[in-house]
Amino acid sequence: MTVESYVTSADGTRIAYERTGSGPPVVLVGGGLDDGAENAPIAPELAGEFTVVNYARRGRAGSGDTPPYALAREFEDLAALIAMVGGRAHLFGASSGGGLALEAAAAGLPVDRVAVYEVPYFVADDQLLQWREYVVNLQALLAEGRRDEALELFMRLAGSSEEDIARARSAPVWPSLRTLAPTLAHDAACLGDGHPPPRLAEITRPTLILTGDNPFFHDAATAIAKTVPNAQRETLAGQGHVADPTRLAPTLSRFYHAS
Repeated sequence: MTVESYVTSADGTRIAYERTGSGPPVVLVGGGLDDGAENAPIAPELAGEFTVVNYARRGRAGSGDTPPYALAREFEDLAALIAMVGGRAHLFGASSGGGLALEAAAAGLPVDRVAVYEVPYFVADDQLLQWREYVVNLQALLAEGRRDEALELFMRLAGSSEEDIARARSAPVWPSLRTLAPTLAHDAACLGDGHPPPRLAEITRPTLILTGDNPFFHDAATAIAKTVPNAQRETLAGQGHVADPTRLAPTLSRFYHAS
């Protein structure tokens, strides 16, 4: 992500962001191993109708990461960005960034509408056990500075084959992923124990739960929709875990403009 500006969070951490367009503000919240680049293509699709803020979450790209980490610090980062655009904003969160967006709304941040895409919560007991084992192992690997193995662990959780992992390790992007590896712990914090937490019932704002074609995310979305009041559920047919921005943006626009 190309950094244009910074805001200062409550703990003094500088958070890098790009701001484009005009109109009601929308803050884009990235997911795992994303420094803002994954959401960047959505910004120009929305910028004709909205002020779009795409930011690098703490520990990514130009954003700092003042220790100790806590999920509440990420709420404060969002609060600083929302204050910068006038005090209220819509949120869009992708993947684990959707978990962060939902948690922030439940915590009472001044948001208007919240849309999330394919939040990777787990529903089945075996999936929850796998998630909790992943978190324990991830923390141990990162504590020992074993970033490559932490990345491999994450990729296996996401369903990558050993061949996929071998190709990724030899790809030019791998060093950048190693830099981002410590933030995998941040994303784990956004998803908590792996199941949609009961506190999401405290969300008072209209919420849109989006998925593509993968049935795993459908199960998660159903669980979220059962927990969050005022939740709407929609599927974008033909979409993978990173949705085509030309398909995603019109759906977001309709939702954010709804009365």
